[in-house]
Amino acid sequence: MSIEFPVTFAKMSGTGNDFIVIDHRRVLVPEDEQAEFVSKVCRRMFSVGADGVIFLEDSAKADFSWRFYNGDGSVAEMCGNGARCAARFAHARGIADKKMSFETLAGIIEAEVLDEGDEVSLLMTPPFDFRSGLEVELGGITQTLSFMNSGVPHAVLFMDEGADIPVKDWGHEVRFHELFQPAGTNVNFVQPMAEGGIRVRTYERGVEDETMACGTGAVAAAIFAAGKKIALSPVIVTTSGGDKLTIIFDLNKDGSAENVYLQGPARIIYIGQLTAESLL
Repeated sequence: MSIEFPVTFAKMSGTGNDFIVIDHRRVLVPEDEQAEFVSKVCRRMFSVGADGVIFLEDSAKADFSWRFYNGDGSVAEMCGNGARCAARFAHARGIADKKMSFETLAGIIEAEVLDEGDEVSLLMTPPFDFRSGLEVELGGITQTLSFMNSGVPHAVLFMDEGADIPVKDWGHEVRFHELFQPAGTNVNFVQPMAEGGIRVRTYERGVEDETMACGTGAVAAAIFAAGKKIALSPVIVTTSGGDKLTIIFDLNKDGSAENVYLQGPARIIYIGQLTAESLL
């Protein structure tokens, strides 16, 4: 591989969703080698380990653009937790001011690093492709799901509070179900909380497992929860890792939403340098 080592990076966490973030305004990893590079450095125990990799690059339309890869090397259009991390990194590196915009495959994202330090607020692209009443058999029982694209595709299943949820098994079944082909879908299992708000557990495509959080999944879950009158904006979402995200939006009469904001922490865990041995 013709990668220019060492590659300086930041390890970042957005409510437990972890990322390798690279200032890539000067090319270090050729585009045709990025997928393989990502799949190798995202291996836990053998390399850095992460849910995904973010390359920040120059943009003619915004403060910067990004290339976002899932941990398996596949490209994703958008990632809410990753976008907050990208914004915090860009501000810390002097690439952008506190208020910024950046290009993603889902469109231009507006972000603001708040005075709280690690808190970042995103104005999301408008969700679309709303579907409801989707029936899927899970565990021998017909379950009814809802679906939207909140930057990436998300199926949402509401469960009773305290219910035991086989996230990996059911998530895998729904992720590859014929209803959601050819792109597949992320899968969110939502439970109302007695103290208010909702708890969301997410099976992420590209990771092919439950992750500690998913920002775009929290957005989809919050909007559908409001439509079911389980919660009202702003909706507090408790993630699998126990951190909280705040989802703010205007709910339309038809159940769609606009002016959608995702707010939560984006933390810089450490700065490091990748050597060629990180790919072995």
